[in-house]
Amino acid sequence: MSYAIIRNTKYKRENLKGIFRHNERRNKNYSNDNIDKEKSYLNYSLKSPLYSYEKEFDKIREKYNLKGQIKTVSNIACEYIITSDHDFFERIGEEETKRYFETAYKFVSEYKNLGEQYIISAKVHRDEQTPHMHLIFLPVVHTIDKKGNPIDKLACSEFWKAKDSYRQLQDAFYKYMVENGFDLQRGLPKEETNRQHYSVEEYKKITNFKQTKEVLKNIKLELPDVPNIADININRLSKKRDEKILEEIIKPKDDLINELYQDKLILQQELLRKSKMFEKAEKYQKERDRIIADNENLHNEVEQIKSEYKQKEFDIEWKYKSKIRSLEKENNHLHKVVDKFYETVEKFIDWICQKFGIGESKELVREFEKETNMYIDPEKQLKKEEREKEWDLEI
Repeated sequence: MSYAIIRNTKYKRENLKGIFRHNERRNKNYSNDNIDKEKSYLNYSLKSPLYSYEKEFDKIREKYNLKGQIKTVSNIACEYIITSDHDFFERIGEEETKRYFETAYKFVSEYKNLGEQYIISAKVHRDEQTPHMHLIFLPVVHTIDKKGNPIDKLACSEFWKAKDSYRQLQDAFYKYMVENGFDLQRGLPKEETNRQHYSVEEYKKITNFKQTKEVLKNIKLELPDVPNIADININRLSKKRDEKILEEIIKPKDDLINELYQDKLILQQELLRKSKMFEKAEKYQKERDRIIADNENLHNEVEQIKSEYKQKEFDIEWKYKSKIRSLEKENNHLHKVVDKFYETVEKFIDWICQKFGIGESKELVREFEKETNMYIDPEKQLKKEEREKEWDLEI
């Protein structure tokens, strides 16, 4: 089963600039190879700062009149990194993943009665292997001053005053998330595992595939010091000397070695899982590159076809335009010839009538058309012939 994970880190003012640039993705390059900048558009904010974290801190402190002395060495802000494992988010899907971080955001607002107004930023990163949220807040405690008046005080040390404050945080976060319908388990407390609590940077380092091998290589087995046998007071012991050595020297070493061996097995399994995941990612990356290359080739082919089509279209258009111009020119010439023919015929008829004293030309034309059953006007004659053809077909 997956774990409900929440980690806390404290920051001084000098740290806020770098944290702001990283969380809000204001850098051009990142030392963390796990960041895929092509997926940074998937990141989103549950609360987005209008200004830098430093300016937001100053504005919130002034707006709510926060008490408390701030020194150069004072921790003025905290950051929760909230997540689970990769398989958990794959299993619950995108919508539930979004609800997971929204629920966690509500938890932070309510935990220790903090109040949403003291959250500077809540940024969900989807451009790394495992989705996670960076939540920056001011560690404000609600208390009273010497006169008994209620005040809000910026005091990181008081916010985390209890010796088991981190254990309380883990317990509360786990309970809250389970009550809101997420099937998770609470990690074993430090007292039961004797494991070191990793900082945020150490945690991200040990879950990074490219660095896990180096981490495993550098693990050192720190064995307990062997006590001086001469210091063992045999007279005060009820057990034999060999049994005492076995119990106080050999058995503790064996127990520690077994515990470290189990830890190493867990890390090796994690390394194997990440190795398979990395191989799968490489496979998908190659497939993606191939598809992009094929797509680019298809795009080039389409552009080539479009270019050839435009050229052919231009050639055809030019060819027909040229033919049309030629026909228009020829048609204009024929019109001129016909017009000139009409003019010549009319003058010829007038000349015949005058030459032979026949009379008016119109009378001559009518007689010609009557006796020959033909029209001098070619258009009228063509229409007459077409009508006659239609009559013949009807008969």
